[in-house]
Amino acid sequence: MKLIIPPPVQGIIIALTMWALARWTPGLAFDFPGRAALVWVFGLVGVAMEIVAGLMFLRAKTTVNPMRPANAKHLVTTGLYRISRNPMYLALLLVLIAWGLHLANPLNGIVLAAWVLYITEFQIKPEEAALHKKFGADYEAYCRRVRRWL
Repeated sequence: MKLIIPPPVQGIIIALTMWALARWTPGLAFDFPGRAALVWVFGLVGVAMEIVAGLMFLRAKTTVNPMRPANAKHLVTTGLYRISRNPMYLALLLVLIAWGLHLANPLNGIVLAAWVLYITEFQIKPEEAALHKKFGADYEAYCRRVRRWL
């Protein structure tokens, strides 16, 4: 794996970076009707997705450790995994979007876009290579049916 910082720790680092940006640039703060509701919607959907996706891995008796994809015992392709190959990362992104909306700083959109590019290159693509090596044609067929993010 190219990645040395686990994705949950990355989430904390990104959230702290977003908070610092909001503190350093208060003049950029924005508001719009429904912002608070969107914070709740994105946050709750993200948390629910994370729980459901994690439980699906546990139910399949396969690893939830993103640092060791070669330890996967089963390919999970049902439930949330029918709409996204990476619902746990998508869930983290939704929670971070909620946090960004709460902080109300447009610079956080740049941080989130950079994180999506980073996690895709240094975590998701290496995971995909490991899963392709482990599950071969089954994983290839899954990749043809389901998009990486959404």
